Order: sequence, then structure tokens, then C-alpha cells
Amino acid sequence: MKTENQKAWFFVLPVLLLVAFNALIPMMTVVNYSVQETFGDNIFFWEGLTWFEQILRSDRFHAALGRQFMFTFLILIIEVPLGIAIALAMPRQGFWVPVCLVLMALPMLIPWNVVGAMWNIFALPDIGLLGYFLNHVLGINYDMTQDPIAAWVTIITMDVWHWTSLVVLLAYAGLVSIPEAYYQAAKIDGASNWSVFRFIQLPKMKNVLTIAILLRFMDSFNIYTEPFVLTGGGPGNSTTLLSIDLVKIALGQFDLGPAAAMSLIYFAITLFVSWLFYTLMTKDDLN
Repeated sequence: MKTENQKAWFFVLPVLLLVAFNALIPMMTVVNYSVQETFGDNIFFWEGLTWFEQILRSDRFHAALGRQFMFTFLILIIEVPLGIAIALAMPRQGFWVPVCLVLMALPMLIPWNVVGAMWNIFALPDIGLLGYFLNHVLGINYDMTQDPIAAWVTIITMDVWHWTSLVVLLAYAGLVSIPEAYYQAAKIDGASNWSVFRFIQLPKMKNVLTIAILLRFMDSFNIYTEPFVLTGGGPGNSTTLLSIDLVKIALGQFDLGPAAAMSLIYFAITLFVSWLFYTLMTKDDLN
């Protein structure tokens, strides 16, 4: 009978303690605030599910949630196909492979707040290079500070520039892992490029694309820093995503109870949709 070495748990214990400190304790604090009201001095009053009912019936919450889903939907339908296309166009061998990989990784190395500040300056209608080019060279009436559509186009473009590289690198990793024998067999059979992509490359990239879609969904659905620095949620509330609205309630209005309830609902939605994505994309593997 094999003897189990229980001392191995001592190597895992620091990680468990770190997770408990960074995740479980803050989560318990949020749960505590979500069912109580406080006016300071650590004086709390029991509210039960009042804040949850208030948030779920709030038109403000529904509007912010709708904008958040719209942003995430647009990000996924743009970045995933674009990332796959770029990965297919990248070389598989030779000098340009490391050059392309480094260039693809560069946008992800820039901090989120710096990305927002860069695009804010870049897109300003008067002094920004993009704003000046669109307004004075192409003759397009572009002003992200006044036009909600221009603001949406700007934050979408910013995120595509910043995070498409993640999809590219994951898709490229899936492509280079395909054995050359598959391509040789397809060439012998006279398969077209579309057939090679549909029946060889896409199925072999399924696992990495699942990871890419899950990561991009969770990142885009919980995004805060870049759009807040870029537009501040404006003009008006047109780009006030759920994450931005949550921070406004918690830190701007200091309504800790409703903010805590909203954050738990936010977390539950993220968890459920992530599970749904994973289940739908891996259902064939589970059968």
C-alpha cells in the first residue's frame, strides 16, 4: 500500500493562506455590508435582502448592465475573429517569428491606466493625433467628449488595440502545435485553404480558443480602468459600464450596502456566464 506524504500540504499551505487573505476575507466583508446598513463608527443595522431587491429593480442598474453586455459582446465578436486572422497570417518559422511575437506582446505590457491616458490624449478632438486627423483631414465630425457614438467607437478601438494580442498569441500557440502531417495529408487530398482551416486548424485550436474567449469575456466584462480614464463614463452616462457605476455608488455616493449587493450580483453574473461559455464550448468533449 502506497504511503501518502502529508508533509506536501505544508508547501500548499502558504498559497491557501494567501488566497484566503486576498479573496475570502474581502468577500466575507462584502457579504457583511450587503445585508446591513452603516452610518459610520462601526454601527450596523440589519437590512436583509433590501439592497439586493433595490439593485435588481433599479433602472440605473439595468442600463449599466446592458451597456456592459453590449461592450463585451462587441469586444468578443471583433477580437476573436481578428486574433485568429492575425495568427493565421503570422510566419511559422524563420527570423520574423520572434519579431512578430514580441510586437504582439507589446500592447499587453502597458499598464491599464497608461493605456487609458494614452488614448485619451490620442483621441482628443483638438490636440489629439487621431481627433485632428479625423476632423481636419478626413472631414469627419469626431468628438468623443460630446458624441456618445464616437465615445463608444473609441473605447472599443482602444480595447481591440490593447487585448487582441492575447487572442493572437493563444491562437498562434494552437496553430504551431498542429503536426505537419495533417497539412501534408490535406495537400495530398487537394483540400482548399478554407477546408484546412475548418477541418484541421479550427478544431485543433478549440481548447486555446476556449481559454481566449473565457479570458476576454471576464476581462472585458469587469473592465474599469481604461474606459474610466478615457471617458469617465461620459458623455453623460453613455459609456458608464457596470464596473464604473459600481465604483461611483461605492466611493462617490458612499452607499456601501447597495454597492456591496451590486458587486455580489456582478460577481454572480460573471461566474454564471463564464460557466455557460465553458459548458457550451466543451460539451462535445464531455460527451
